[in-house]
Amino acid sequence: MVDREELVRFDHVAVVVRRETDLWPVLAGVLGGRYVARGVGDGYGWTQLRYANGFIVEGLYPDGDGAHSEFLDRFIEKSGVGPHHLTFHVKDLRVLLDQLRDAGVHPIAEDFDNPWWHEASLHPDEAHGTVVQLLQNLEVPEVEPEPEGFPDIGYDHPVASLGRVVHAVRDLKAALHLYRDLLGGRVVSSGSAVDGNHWVELGWGGPGRLRLLEAVHAELAEWLGDRPGRTRHLFFSFDEPEYVPGAHRVASGRYVVDADDVLGTRMVLASSAR
Repeated sequence: MVDREELVRFDHVAVVVRRETDLWPVLAGVLGGRYVARGVGDGYGWTQLRYANGFIVEGLYPDGDGAHSEFLDRFIEKSGVGPHHLTFHVKDLRVLLDQLRDAGVHPIAEDFDNPWWHEASLHPDEAHGTVVQLLQNLEVPEVEPEPEGFPDIGYDHPVASLGRVVHAVRDLKAALHLYRDLLGGRVVSSGSAVDGNHWVELGWGGPGRLRLLEAVHAELAEWLGDRPGRTRHLFFSFDEPEYVPGAHRVASGRYVVDADDVLGTRMVLASSAR
């Protein structure tokens, strides 16, 4: 088992979008996500927004003619826009990869040549329905200024907290083995949803929380289909959730924005004023 507090931190959730600007209207302009950084790679670009508790959403989009552009275009054609990967920052990637291989997990896309970071990934088949990116920062590159046209968010604009990523899985025990036992998540809480599906919420050294939701009852299991797992929603706390475009009330102080209404990414919003 890895050192939970020292080696691994759940840093952000990445969402595939078509254009850099797609993330801005709701996730920045309404929910108040603050610009963190952006960059480009071989056929892709990314922009990151940070929320009040420090957790980050990354928008990942095809850009140019590189290999990753073709991959992201295929992803969008097959699945549409929406959640793509979970990123964990690690202090020693080689040590963690050795531990994963010893446990029978097979990391892919290892890259130790980048001057800014080392990285590897876990395939969705082994990471319970999502790509897991493992990233070791070597240096912090110079941060570019906010992109032209980024929403002008004043200091008095309310900023949501991104409390957790909720990820539905077919096999909760196996998912816990990966995210708790191998990636070092500590159990923060556990329980049962209103439909009877059990869940366990994990935390790491930073603000990121991952709730693993066991898809055993009919509606959630049908939504999961034949996948080993699928990101169900992002959970935000926000002062005025009723004003988020597409939000509909499902309980006192709680609202839902369906995936079709916001970048293929279902959001659950709870009033932080409660």
